Amino acid sequence: MGRIVQVILRIRLQRIVTKAPDLAALAARLAAEPRVGLDTEFLRERTYRAQLCLVQLSSPGDAACVDPLALTDLTPLAGVLASSAVIKVMHASRQDLEVLMPSTGLVRPVFDTQIAAALTGLPAQIGYAEAVRRLLGQQLAKSHTRTDWSRRPLSSEQLEYALDDVRYLLPLAARLEEELGRLGRLEWLAEELSTLEDAGAPGTDPDDAWRRLKGLNELDPARVRLTRALAAWRERRAVDSNRPRGWILDDAVLREIILRLPRSHEALAQIPGMPPAVVKHSGEELLAQLRGADIPDPPPPPPGRPRPDPAKAALVKKLAAIIQAAARELNLAPEVLATRRDLELLADGSRDVAPLHGWRRRAVGERLLAAL
Repeated sequence: MGRIVQVILRIRLQRIVTKAPDLAALAARLAAEPRVGLDTEFLRERTYRAQLCLVQLSSPGDAACVDPLALTDLTPLAGVLASSAVIKVMHASRQDLEVLMPSTGLVRPVFDTQIAAALTGLPAQIGYAEAVRRLLGQQLAKSHTRTDWSRRPLSSEQLEYALDDVRYLLPLAARLEEELGRLGRLEWLAEELSTLEDAGAPGTDPDDAWRRLKGLNELDPARVRLTRALAAWRERRAVDSNRPRGWILDDAVLREIILRLPRSHEALAQIPGMPPAVVKHSGEELLAQLRGADIPDPPPPPPGRPRPDPAKAALVKKLAAIIQAAARELNLAPEVLATRRDLELLADGSRDVAPLHGWRRRAVGERLLAAL
């Protein structure tokens, strides 16, 4: 492993590609590689769609940053990222895949080192720097974690930090693959990575935006209609203005509208946390959603707090004990096998849950079914 790290440490090119001919040359070199490391830097705090600010790539003897703010056409890079002959090695890839989609299209195939690490027994959400420290013995800098990557020029220190995010991906993947082969879990990895095939595909359909909302259980039919209408309205406004959903209407305020059912501008203004500007500029649109939901008058009472079901709680506890035991046997974090939500759905009668599919069913699913 020492020789591998020495090779990595020699890759200190500190360069950023800002011109089309240089991008074409880099893409041609990467297209000849069986694997490339891939990461991105982006901003999404002030926008609905994330702004891609930097793309970092590595091969065994090279590492470079590509500046998408200087290059309006990333087509040469898109060819590499879509090539089935080149495996893209990434860590915690889903957000990066989503961010890359508008500029480069779908990225596939992907080897996600966070997914692979979890299957070896490391923490399910282990960060890249911690994985590199544990498996390669290298300590990565944390000095630029809050950098505004849209600002130019980037300093040599910032570029060095960004390049470190891809320098270690290829040896990290090799180390993890070796360990999974030893454990006989390469088939598990293939199953998990197959779920990334369409990651990054176009985002939330406004008509499905209501599914993102939490804390709205046991609603009456009228409030269900209103929930769907308000969530779709907010999603469309966010897309059209390219602003975060919460800037259009905060989740907590949206929930209060659904529960309180205001019928006037004055009632809207009384909603806790409601910004006066929203009432002024969007109040009529919000009231139109309420009218369109055909709310009875008087409205049905808001849903009460659901009472705990002792039988369900006992069953979930029993299933959780099975997961804990299996996790100890396999040296895995329990959440890799099943989440609490999975167990609650099982207790409710659902059978379309992760622990009943693929390798998880063989590892623990049959035991769960036997306990139901």
